[in-house]
Amino acid sequence: MVLLRNYNRGWSLTDSIDTATPAGRFFFHVMASLAQMERELTMERTRAGLEVARQLGRKGGRKRQMTDSKIESAKKLLADGVPPRDVAKNIGVSVPTLYRWIPASSYP
Repeated sequence: MVLLRNYNRGWSLTDSIDTATPAGRFFFHVMASLAQMERELTMERTRAGLEVARQLGRKGGRKRQMTDSKIESAKKLLADGVPPRDVAKNIGVSVPTLYRWIPASSYP
């Protein structure tokens, strides 16, 4: 235990707190507890805000690139034989995004 205390000895450069003394360890633990409490309060407020937003019908995250109208027009273009690369460029998405929403197996 003595070796561990000597190894973990620390000083504050601005406040002259020596964690090798009982008062220094106490102060360090009080500050750590305050930081943990503040972190938990922040998380609690964040969760409460997200819950209120959900109740108001709001969703988080990015907006969908593929709207229902884009999906329908892409399906029509693919059914007409337009290459997927051209369809993706036409509706303004990447080819992987097009395949994510309309798998290759779903059109001729």
